[in-house]
Amino acid sequence: MIELKNLTKVFKVGGRELKALDGINLTVPEGSIYGVIGSSGAGKSTLIRCVNMLERPGSGRVIVDGQDLTQLTGKELRLVRHNIGMIFQHFNLLSSRTVYQNIALPLELAGASSQEIETAVIPLLDLTGLKEKRDSYPSQLSGGQKQRVAIARALASKPKVLLCDEATSALDPQTTRSILGLLKDINRELKITVLIITHEMDVVKTICDRVAILSHGQLIEENDVESFFLNPKTELSREFVCSAIHQKPAAEVESRFQSEPTEGSRPVVRITFVGRRVVEPLITRAARQFGTDFVILQADIETVHGKSMGFLMVEIMGEESDVEASMTFLRDNVQVEVVGYVS
Repeated sequence: MIELKNLTKVFKVGGRELKALDGINLTVPEGSIYGVIGSSGAGKSTLIRCVNMLERPGSGRVIVDGQDLTQLTGKELRLVRHNIGMIFQHFNLLSSRTVYQNIALPLELAGASSQEIETAVIPLLDLTGLKEKRDSYPSQLSGGQKQRVAIARALASKPKVLLCDEATSALDPQTTRSILGLLKDINRELKITVLIITHEMDVVKTICDRVAILSHGQLIEENDVESFFLNPKTELSREFVCSAIHQKPAAEVESRFQSEPTEGSRPVVRITFVGRRVVEPLITRAARQFGTDFVILQADIETVHGKSMGFLMVEIMGEESDVEASMTFLRDNVQVEVVGYVS
């Protein structure tokens, strides 16, 4: 649905060139929810603005639904944008217009009749839970309700693609969950392809099918969300994963870590359980079978892409051969990574 091919964008800042995007190649499958994550200044917002050509790339191709947007004239581009909806962090609602009128705005600008507008807007009020707020003004709405209006407005022209630029970063956690649930419903019910730009890993693990990481304008990693959480390949992706599932050990625990084993030291391992393995007593079985003791240093269970994942950090104590046997048993059933040693 969306293909970015060798996309580059350079800005001139204070007499020098700043490469915001550096040869980005990325494909967003039709009907998917695709997340692009990165730290501030990574190039995320520039990338999403290139998808609908609010920013024209210096080189490369932007193909949406089979059309190369970089080759279109201004008039052709305006027509294509009807198929690309966009929502922003700060809602961008008109304070002088009601909820209904804000949602109707793109249809009015496109010359739709009042009957066509009503036929389009009423179902969107229902979909976004705004039916009772139809005649309210933005000043009378909560942040979550304002974002729902912005989402409904983006859907008014029945786009095939919905772009979300940090759409939840101005919202509290509970409201964020409700907005993410709405986006998931929209994706499922309307079959709309969703591209989300975010710096929040909770957004990725909650609704995204695939994720890409940007760093200094370059795409450094891309994968399906489950594989990304199970096996991050770069240091930055590991940092993002740890921030989302609280994998970083407490300071007093980490201060005892050694990178290499010494005589009498004990391994500290990170164990990842997926799906049915989350509810299986594997640690108990290993302890009983091999006579080892497990000191739990950290534990967490998360839902990633609708699937349960358990993350456990333990210190394994016992005879060296028994510890090795325990780790072999665990590796046969779950993912095990040695993160250090303690004495």
